[in-house]
Amino acid sequence: MSWMAKLYETYEAATRLDLPESEQLMPISHTRQAAHLNVVINGNGEFIRAELLGKPQLVIPATEKSAGRTRGVVAHGLSDKIQYIASDYLEKGGKKDHGYTKYIEQLIDWSDSEPSLKKLHAILKYIQAGGFIEDLYCSSVIPESKASFLYIKHKTKIGFLDKDRTEPVKVEFVDTPDIFKLITQKNDFGEIQKESLSCSDGIELEKEYKITEIDIGSLLVCWSVEIPNVNPSATWLDKELQDSWIKFDASKVAVRGLCLITGEKDKVLSTNFPANIRRPGDQAKLISSNDFNGFTFKGKFTDTKKSIEKYGQQSFGVGLIETQKAHNALRWLVSRQGFRNGDQAIVAWAVSGSEIPQPMKDTWDLLGEELQEISAPLPEVKNKIDHTIDLGQSFSVALGKYMAGYQAKLQATDNIVIMGLDSATPGRMAVTYYQEFFPEEYIKRISQWHHDFAWYQRHKIEEDVGKKKSISKTIWSISAPSPRSIWEAIYGSKLNDSLKKNTVERILPCIVEARPFPRDLVDKAVRKACNRSIKRLSDQYSNRKSEIATWEKHLGIACALYRGFCKRHPKQTKEYIMGLEQDNNSRDYLYGRLLAIAERLEDMSLYVAGESRSTTAARLMQRFADRPASTWRNIELALQPYIQRLKNNRAGFLHNTQMLLDEVMSKFTEGDFINDKPLSGEFLLAYHSQRLDLRNKNKTTEKNELENEGEKV
Repeated sequence: MSWMAKLYETYEAATRLDLPESEQLMPISHTRQAAHLNVVINGNGEFIRAELLGKPQLVIPATEKSAGRTRGVVAHGLSDKIQYIASDYLEKGGKKDHGYTKYIEQLIDWSDSEPSLKKLHAILKYIQAGGFIEDLYCSSVIPESKASFLYIKHKTKIGFLDKDRTEPVKVEFVDTPDIFKLITQKNDFGEIQKESLSCSDGIELEKEYKITEIDIGSLLVCWSVEIPNVNPSATWLDKELQDSWIKFDASKVAVRGLCLITGEKDKVLSTNFPANIRRPGDQAKLISSNDFNGFTFKGKFTDTKKSIEKYGQQSFGVGLIETQKAHNALRWLVSRQGFRNGDQAIVAWAVSGSEIPQPMKDTWDLLGEELQEISAPLPEVKNKIDHTIDLGQSFSVALGKYMAGYQAKLQATDNIVIMGLDSATPGRMAVTYYQEFFPEEYIKRISQWHHDFAWYQRHKIEEDVGKKKSISKTIWSISAPSPRSIWEAIYGSKLNDSLKKNTVERILPCIVEARPFPRDLVDKAVRKACNRSIKRLSDQYSNRKSEIATWEKHLGIACALYRGFCKRHPKQTKEYIMGLEQDNNSRDYLYGRLLAIAERLEDMSLYVAGESRSTTAARLMQRFADRPASTWRNIELALQPYIQRLKNNRAGFLHNTQMLLDEVMSKFTEGDFINDKPLSGEFLLAYHSQRLDLRNKNKTTEKNELENEGEKV
């Protein structure tokens, strides 16, 4: 129960923080629900009006069982569904389980224990008088209908069909009543009514109605009591009502025993644990043991439903207040700073409530503007950046200052917790990952991830240009990618939740435990970046600029993963600088530089001719990675027509590029150039660095030549 103890401590610490009302933790004995209706009455229990709400999440009184109810009839303390509040629910056609008796009995008990609460007594008086559904009908909350008050038949579509045709001549959609928009579960019985019509031109039409039927018994009702000089009228904002309910709810719990969180004996124990942890409507529970039909092996424990309600669990006991505070803290953390991936949730926090760098964010999200000073803009930038210089030192300084700012706010003895949640079924949730750290160790691990896996990443920024509309600019910032960006670069954006979860579970230990990165994920990312002609980009984006932008983003991520993988390799550790390594004469690195130079030369020639298409180097990039020596021969032959074109139009550019090409070719050692074995991901690092360097090198001398279509992405 270490995780629950830490969450309990977090709740206690968070209550002492100076937080705005919208960010404060939920009080115990309450739950958060989406409200549909607000019924307003006066202090004498007389109906004033009913208002439809836009499903806001309100904090309402709830018992331990009602807060975690998934089935059966268990009433909330005050605000609840129409099927609980309306005494005539069944008479008006309701088909759900009627909870009025349990609701009213509990409300009477609460009212008797607090004779001074005028709002509570007014609500009780109004409900006991009956006529709740009639008031909703008179206030036009329920639209007029010949059906029962609760089951409303609504014409959702009218189609006019020519009897001699199969296609509709005209289709009209009837305005949907507002109450229909609030109900998430609609029963479409497919009931269709037809009516024959004769038009003035003699054409005979058939008028068709499609009927939709709903039950409004599931609408949740909250209360406002308007009493002169008493504010607020909304019961969900009344602190006095909240405190009164907490006191009343605690008095109804009779099970006592040892609390494993605090270690105290004779504590009021919890027998039912909360749901709605990751989001409203989430029915999965972290602690659940209500199986008494032989499906669960309980070892030597002989628990029964009655024994648990009287004595608590034989295996463990958790205090009622402690478990509610722990679950409330977890809800607060997930909604406030959690990483959500379908049913998977990952949250990292400091028990003291201090801010910490989140492990699931990339460096760009953490540092923001600080990274722009050491980034490579494209293409309109005033300051030229030399990519032959290692920018890793500047990046390390900026990252170190940022992390030091967090560590200064944390005490050496503070605890930092990382917790992963997931559910395989709708009713059961598990803690899939759990680690505790001291601040120094946690900051060191996160810093190491952002340093080891840093590389140039493509980002868009908005630049203010005075009175004119801001313009969008592309920059290459040094950053470590986020897990979300990694899975998109490897598998694409359209992958199933199971594969996303599996990828996140494999990446998370690399971030917070400094483990080596999985080799198979690196290889997949490198191969995706090499396959530039893959059709998935054309299917996902409508034009070539977007395709290039997506590929450039994935290229930067693949380089980052390969660089980090090499640095953390347990046997062959190798570190690459953050820039173009002109002294690196390895075969793979030199071939990467050659590919970038060839692509640049052909790209310029296409720009001069006014053509817009992929270069030979781009089309053959995957083949080049598999068979570089034989493929380079094809690329070199394809360059000849473009070289002839540039002799007449860009002689200076051609001379400089050919000089660089000869320089790189001369660095191959004997036998390496004709070696046709596949290239490693190292060639991508060289290709990317050389590509960025070529863009910036010619900015001052041949600016116009750089404004080709491929550069403007």
